[in-house]
Amino acid sequence: MKPLLFALPGNTHLADSLVSQLDAERGTLTLREFPDGESYVRIDSPVAGREVVLLCTLDRPNAKLLPLLFLARTARELGATRVGLIAPYLAYMRQDQRFHEGEAVTSRHFAQIVSLFADWLVTVDPHLHRFSDLDEIYSVPNRVVHAAPLISQWVARLNTPVLIGPDGESEQWVAAVARAAGAPYLVLQKIRRGDRDVEVSVPDIELHRSRTPVLVDDIISTAHTMIETVGQLKRAGLAPPVCVGVHAVFAGSAYRDLRAAGATRVVTCNTIEHETNAIDVAAVVGTAALELMDRSPGAQPGEAGSVSSM
Repeated sequence: MKPLLFALPGNTHLADSLVSQLDAERGTLTLREFPDGESYVRIDSPVAGREVVLLCTLDRPNAKLLPLLFLARTARELGATRVGLIAPYLAYMRQDQRFHEGEAVTSRHFAQIVSLFADWLVTVDPHLHRFSDLDEIYSVPNRVVHAAPLISQWVARLNTPVLIGPDGESEQWVAAVARAAGAPYLVLQKIRRGDRDVEVSVPDIELHRSRTPVLVDDIISTAHTMIETVGQLKRAGLAPPVCVGVHAVFAGSAYRDLRAAGATRVVTCNTIEHETNAIDVAAVVGTAALELMDRSPGAQPGEAGSVSSM
């Protein structure tokens, strides 16, 4: 039998593509809130004897986690053989250690919750900083899909692009995208003369003045780094840049602020539905999910498995 794909609110467009990628059927469900704020969850499609795939990107996760958990547990109670989770954006990766006494290491706690109700997990470019891979905190088989090749393909279509890294920490990421796009890159250099006296220089600016600057980052949340970089490029005399991000979190007025700062265009992957989505991750996400759906039939929740990155 074909698997059933259930898309939670805010995941419709990606679900339309993934249904064909997974050779799945679209499941129907009912989600609403009672007057007291509690969640009402009903699965309208018969799931007995079928693999269930839940598609739920996890930006603004607090309101999404409980309905997701209730759906997964209900699907299993109704006879689903397995319940997988595709979370294109994976939340709670930032707090990966206890920086101050008494703090919750929420990345570990969130991973433990998800690992209780999901048999496998697929995500796109999680914010792995102090963890080398998701296996360190997730106890279920998982796949991490990398968007850099897709971003490189999109950048390569621009007119004479040059990729810009805002600081030394971004160089590895920017260099990889630039290399695949066949474009040059440069990294801004900060010269600190005091606590409040920092000069930013653009190396080899004359070599790139006629090119289209492209700023690339994984998560655009407050957009502060990109906004500052747009201003630095403007002061250096470069053309207004194109800003590219993997995840369109855009907290508060971040998107409007970035456009107002001078970005000619802002482009993101469709891991979070937003008007800037122009890079489609459906094919690579679907491929990763199919690997997990085929590799371990009958796996039980919480059973660990090997991980391979794409």
